[in-house]
Amino acid sequence: MTSEETKRSEKRFFMAQRMTYSLLAIILLIYGLIVIRNFLYPIAFGFLIAYLIYPSANWLEKKDFPRIFASLITILGALVILAGLLLFAYNRILPVAGDLPRLAENGIANLSQMIAGIGEYFGFDRSDTEALIKDQASTVLQSGTEYFQALFSATTSTIVAFGLLPVYIFLFLYYRTKFMYFLFKVAGRPHRMKVVSILREMKTIMVRYMSGVIVVVFILFFINSLGLWLIGIKHPIALGVTAAIFNFIPYFGTLLGGLVPFLFALLIEGNLVLSFRVVLLFIVIQFIENNLLTPNIVGGNVKISPFFIITGLVAASMIWGIPGMLLIVPTLAVIRIIFSHIDFMRPYAFLLGEEGTQKHSITLSKIKVLWKRKKRAK
Repeated sequence: MTSEETKRSEKRFFMAQRMTYSLLAIILLIYGLIVIRNFLYPIAFGFLIAYLIYPSANWLEKKDFPRIFASLITILGALVILAGLLLFAYNRILPVAGDLPRLAENGIANLSQMIAGIGEYFGFDRSDTEALIKDQASTVLQSGTEYFQALFSATTSTIVAFGLLPVYIFLFLYYRTKFMYFLFKVAGRPHRMKVVSILREMKTIMVRYMSGVIVVVFILFFINSLGLWLIGIKHPIALGVTAAIFNFIPYFGTLLGGLVPFLFALLIEGNLVLSFRVVLLFIVIQFIENNLLTPNIVGGNVKISPFFIITGLVAASMIWGIPGMLLIVPTLAVIRIIFSHIDFMRPYAFLLGEEGTQKHSITLSKIKVLWKRKKRAK
């Protein structure tokens, strides 16, 4: 073997060794995130919400409020607003929840009739099929009750962890200057302005993203409720609120939320025509949300490619479940900002971002231009 072949062989060996170590580090990181997720994601939510309410706390500080009081007042105000929204949603959903046992019985009866009708077409006895379905459905409901009881007991630690969320928010707000000076010391004096730029971009994007998501959810609450009322479904506001809440999960939220009124129309009301109307309604809402609301209100702020948002949602759901799906988009936005300020990582920031696809997107400005062109053509 010549010296050149030896060098190539050593180069391949070191490359394989480096890839092995990198994969091992990724596996250990994912394993660690899964093991201590109940500890980590309340802190992550605290960090995110602290950025969201930071402008209010900062405004109070500029009005000569001490930082400790400014932070406490801001957190208490946010809790009051959240409690009001939860109370409103609870009052809308309560009439349906109180009638849930009767609705479940109607759903089982309608489901058994539907399946029995299909079975009768293939030669099965209708009455036997209905009895079997009702028996199996009762078993499923009973096991579902036991599952939710186990789930509640299993998530007690998570509820306790989220009880510390206001404490984390307060600590992030109160010690934010200390954290900033820590980053200055880590980065060194030559990179101080770069750290300041990263922190400013993070603040802007966090605030705009979270406020944008909240605006989209509120808009969809009205759109969902109005659409469900127009197609004639019962409890349109309760179902509209429930469907809109799912939209805190990007991209998949509208489809997941649409399942609730669809199953209500199909199983509870037993109306195939109404369930078909629900499907058409949420196809339209999905188009509006994905192509108009989210890109123009939220997507333009985080500047993340939909490809990485969707794949990130899938990966985050596997690691942290629903909390991971709620946190992945701002996490990707922060990663993109950091990468964009590091020279050798800028290609990855470009890959994560939405640059290069702007001409294919649908925006309000493009719709206005198209509308003006049609007017001129007339």
